[in-house]
Amino acid sequence: MSESAPPDTRERLDVLRHSTAHVMAQAVLSLWPDARYAIGPPIEDGFYYDFDIGRPFLPEDLVAIERKMRGIIAQDQPFVREEVELPEALALFKDQPYKVEILEGIGESADQGVAGEVVSLYRNPHDGDSYLDLCRGPHVASTGQIPAFKLLRTSGAYWRGDEHRPMLQRIYGTAWWTQAELDNYLHRLEEAQRRDHRRRGVDLDLFSFPPELGGGLAVWHPKGGTIRRVMEEYSRQVHERSGYELVYTPHVARSTLWETSGHLGW
Repeated sequence: MSESAPPDTRERLDVLRHSTAHVMAQAVLSLWPDARYAIGPPIEDGFYYDFDIGRPFLPEDLVAIERKMRGIIAQDQPFVREEVELPEALALFKDQPYKVEILEGIGESADQGVAGEVVSLYRNPHDGDSYLDLCRGPHVASTGQIPAFKLLRTSGAYWRGDEHRPMLQRIYGTAWWTQAELDNYLHRLEEAQRRDHRRRGVDLDLFSFPPELGGGLAVWHPKGGTIRRVMEEYSRQVHERSGYELVYTPHVARSTLWETSGHLGW
């Protein structure tokens, strides 16, 4: 670990995962030199990084990125921290609009890895070349200290969550201190997917989601209708025994109600 890595287990995992996100970004920029990269934070059980390569990532792209990442890890490249003045940082990232926007917002977005007029960067030097990223850190000491990782999936993500901003391509991954921990996590993901109620409900002929109705709107089949009725009756009985009284309200209402609540514009 780097000298500033925190001792807490969860925080140490965040350091590992953020370091792995940087390696992923380095791999993407190696494979797509014209790519534009945004941010790559650790998240619950993993990490992500947002990119713009002009198209969505394909499954075979993730295979290539993983392969490139393993090469970077095998090279044991050091994570070298640098601190530079804001004008120098803007010059270094002049061809990366998302990094420039972050830098220009210093003082407004303290969670984006910059604060004050001095900007912290991390560089991975190797064979006369290097990968550079804007980051507060900390990181593991070198890429060789990343023992077990896996890229999981991709999705679209609006820049800074704003639907009026560019749609970026987000790659999700996970990283763990041992291969056994990684294997256990991947097994848990598989089991969760296998038990997903939306999938099981369709497999058991309980309900379906006709596209004509809209996403997430279920049509209950006879078996599912029976289960739902039994659950509703049980819930009603428990509430009545606890002293609650039932009321019913309409599903639709005049638009003035939703104007009052602030929902109509959405």
